[in-house]
Amino acid sequence: MDSQTSQSSQAPPSPHTFQVDLRGLVDLLSHHLYSSPKVYLRELLQNAVDAITARRAEQPDAPARVRLYAEGGALRVEDTGIGLTEADVHALLATIGRSSKRSDGIQEARADFLGQFGIGLLACFVVAERIRVVSRSARTPDAAPVEWTASDDGSYTVRTLPQEARPEPGTTVHLVARAGAGEWLSADRVLALARDFGALLPYDVRVGEEAVTDLPAPWDRAYASPADRRVALARHCHERFGFTPLDSIELDVPLAGIRGVAYVLPSAVSPARRATHRVHLKGMLLTERAEQLLPDWAFFVRCVLDTDSLRPTASREALYEDETLAAVREALGERIRSWLTALAAGDPQRLSAFLAVHHLGVKSLARHDPEMLRTMLPWLPFETTDGQLSLEEFARRHPVVHFTRSVEEFRQVAPIASAQGVGVVNGGYTYDSELVEALPSVRPGTVVAELDADTVTAHLDGVDGAEELALAGFLAAARARLDPLGCDVVLRAFHPLSVPALHLDNRAARHEQARAAAEEQADDLWAGILGSLRGSTPRARLVLNHLNPLIRRISSLSDPELIGTATESLYGQALLMAQRPLRPADTALLNRAFIGLLEWATHGEDGH
Repeated sequence: MDSQTSQSSQAPPSPHTFQVDLRGLVDLLSHHLYSSPKVYLRELLQNAVDAITARRAEQPDAPARVRLYAEGGALRVEDTGIGLTEADVHALLATIGRSSKRSDGIQEARADFLGQFGIGLLACFVVAERIRVVSRSARTPDAAPVEWTASDDGSYTVRTLPQEARPEPGTTVHLVARAGAGEWLSADRVLALARDFGALLPYDVRVGEEAVTDLPAPWDRAYASPADRRVALARHCHERFGFTPLDSIELDVPLAGIRGVAYVLPSAVSPARRATHRVHLKGMLLTERAEQLLPDWAFFVRCVLDTDSLRPTASREALYEDETLAAVREALGERIRSWLTALAAGDPQRLSAFLAVHHLGVKSLARHDPEMLRTMLPWLPFETTDGQLSLEEFARRHPVVHFTRSVEEFRQVAPIASAQGVGVVNGGYTYDSELVEALPSVRPGTVVAELDADTVTAHLDGVDGAEELALAGFLAAARARLDPLGCDVVLRAFHPLSVPALHLDNRAARHEQARAAAEEQADDLWAGILGSLRGSTPRARLVLNHLNPLIRRISSLSDPELIGTATESLYGQALLMAQRPLRPADTALLNRAFIGLLEWATHGEDGH
């Protein structure tokens, strides 16, 4: 009991204050939080713009100017913003991580601020060894100007100044470059960065006498004609992205506070490549590499826009993934979808030019959007046995829309199917088989079927029974030679006559071949497992063309060994014609057949 009383009577431990290593924090900012030292200028512009915004919330007629002067490895930034008192300086600048936007009198204007984090001037230590701030408060006009001077070793001083040191309200920030960082404070670099970050800022911003802002934004300007507008936007695209667009898409989403433009790329890009976009937040450039702004299918455009609704990440160099961004992404996707629909309805020539380059992106969209598939049916190109056609046109020509799931399968059957009048769509390219299968949902009554070996064989003419019986010995020898490869031999008559043999299989047959090959190379346990997976899978087929003169000559041979060698040669040639990848067993067969034919030919010469 005494022990408990003694413990309860002990005084609570005194709190301690975190000690911040400013050098280490600056290193963390420059190497991990920020992508480049150039962000220091964005922070300076941001602080100045926020200060002006805060002052105008209280004094709507207050001047709104930001001036930057760079000379001799130093930079001076002046603004006509809200300013600070000595108490503000101690409470804000001397406390790492606190934001002036939380102070009294500014909270109500917070929605108009660019920044959402209190790192503030700390980012300037990335390029500066010393920062000096001179400020005079607009809210407390009688307060003396105050000076805050800090070094990158973490020390700082605060003192008041005579009234003449800062006659008007506002703040001046002085930077002195740290060793090796003088280039970042040069006049040319400061002007270039200021124009890049601040071209759309709503206030008068200048570097010396050079204007930084360029308002209104290109997409908000009035033009004499739609043609003039397209030319101006194309010029803007070339300046920002380095290419002349195929077209420009207006991005006006008032509910999301978004205005901008999407530029259509003039050349095809991989769907796997993430598109990057320029995003301004309340006029200030947030990032040039926003990746999640648009749906994945819209990889064929590059955007530049200004928004006041999206949230930045802590580094203010990317967008925060939240419900607002998801809604904006959907709204921008709908805008691009509407542009495509309008082209299909009113400008088929421009649509065709677009699809010639970016049909893959539209197919990606159409497979998830029945309305877009229905709209694009007359326009989207597909490879078919009738040439490049839309699915709409192909379905009108053929009662059954057959398709293959791989390019190899299509190459095997396209010449034969075309000669037999069977229409086939190559579904082996990205998204194509999915779109063909979705065709009945937007075109009721359309019959779609995957093409397989049985379907092709059924469309080939049979051989007269007496003739096939006369060739029974030849067929038996041919089948015996290919049986170890999991391939049957059948005899048919088909066009074109120039094709001696056709190799037919399907995914199930290829799966069985792969299983059998793995079983041969596996140990006893694994071979037993693979053997248990063996099913009644159809085998591949080598279809010999009875109408082909070469096949007729080979079928008249009587030497079983020579028949086997010739059959292997036909098998290998059929695989090569189909551009199928060769298994090790297939490669060995080709070599064996080639050598066998050479030996047979030279043996025939020796016999003379």
